[in-house]
Amino acid sequence: MVFPSSPDDDLPDGGLLATERDRDNAPALSISEISALLKRTVEDRFGFVRVRGELSGVKRAASGHLYLCLKDENARLDGVMWRGSAQRLSFRAEDGVEVVATGKLTTYPGRSNYQIVIDRMEIAGEGALLALLAKTKARLEAEGLFAPERKRALPFLPRTIGVVTSPTGAVIRDILHRLRDRFPSHVVVWPVLVQGQGSAQQVAAAIRGFSAAQPGGPVPRPDLVIVARGGGSIEDLWGFNEEEVVRAIADCTIPLISAVGHETDTTLADFAADLRAPTPTAAAEIAVPVLVELSATLSDLHSRKQRGTIRLLNLARERLAVRSERLPHPLALLDGQAQRLDDLAERLRRGLLHRTEIARGTLGRTAGALRPALLSSRIARGGDRLSALRLRPEAILQRIGNARTRVDALDRLRRSLDPEAPLQRGYVLVTDSNGAVVKDRATAAERTTLTLRFADGSVDVAVGGPGASRPLKAKPKPADVQPKLL
Repeated sequence: MVFPSSPDDDLPDGGLLATERDRDNAPALSISEISALLKRTVEDRFGFVRVRGELSGVKRAASGHLYLCLKDENARLDGVMWRGSAQRLSFRAEDGVEVVATGKLTTYPGRSNYQIVIDRMEIAGEGALLALLAKTKARLEAEGLFAPERKRALPFLPRTIGVVTSPTGAVIRDILHRLRDRFPSHVVVWPVLVQGQGSAQQVAAAIRGFSAAQPGGPVPRPDLVIVARGGGSIEDLWGFNEEEVVRAIADCTIPLISAVGHETDTTLADFAADLRAPTPTAAAEIAVPVLVELSATLSDLHSRKQRGTIRLLNLARERLAVRSERLPHPLALLDGQAQRLDDLAERLRRGLLHRTEIARGTLGRTAGALRPALLSSRIARGGDRLSALRLRPEAILQRIGNARTRVDALDRLRRSLDPEAPLQRGYVLVTDSNGAVVKDRATAAERTTLTLRFADGSVDVAVGGPGASRPLKAKPKPADVQPKLL
């Protein structure tokens, strides 16, 4: 079916169907084509731009690319920083930091918007840099990295000193010169960049390297670490404000001195270190004492000790002399005892004479009662009693039988209690090396050797070890007590 032509078919607008006409200079473009045209136009016109703004929505992808947004009070601009450029950043990109980004504008057809591809990004002025520094300090301080209780005391006399600094600058020469003048020490230098791209990573790696060093390893483990750098601007010293360096200092297991810049320069490394030195030379002076002064102090202490000892000896000698003068003569101490001895000797002589007189009187009275007639009477009565006694054999045999019965009973008891009697029935007597009888498993497990005594002899065995014989009973287990023939 064909519809009649509309009266507006020849008009340029208002048709129902889109048509292509001859001499048409505005052909229809696809979305991809218009997006490509816009991309080329934007990139050709804005191939190199520098944009100043505040970072917002900073996000680092797993691929290493950095996605962010630059904004001011009226507008915002999306941005991306590819991984290679993001790795060269000399500061940590985070929300709220005002920066100057250098790169090119381009479009992203997937979302129909434009964005800046950033090649380089810098902090916008010293004020923004100080604001970032204050923000980073507050965040790390809230984590407790600057807490006073984390600080450790420095060793009085370190044997080995590790220095993290540039090997070509004047700083290391000043430190070595000062150490040589004060107290020559063993110094291990870990060379690093102290400013510019990659300096923070190298300083942090050096601190962690010293902290992980083991005594006797290829890198001597220092007793003290000095992180040093000469003076400079805030941009020159910025590497020591990086969070990576601050965390490495806080995690260091060795006491650490921060000597970054001059006396008026302050970095976050100073807050995390165990001690801040105003200059690298001052750090060397703090690290070690003066050898000459130390020797003089030791000499003075030695002299004071000698004088004190001599003074104590003289004082003791004087006290001994005074007290010895007050002691009485030895013979005078014996005078009283000698007099008491004479008195006791005289009393003993008189007592013996008195006892003799008493005994003589008692003997005289008793001797008068010993008459021969009385003795004869008592002898006669004893003879009569002896004659009345008759020795009967039955009584003697009965006494002998009773005694034999008791002896037999005692002999049977002896045989029942004889420890060697059960050996004839197959039992074994177990003794240790001292001859003591072993009665239980626990005692046997404590001995190294045992003696098994049989009816026909003895056998020495060792307890435990390979090749040991198995026990005769199921308990204890073979692993507990295992005898072995020696």
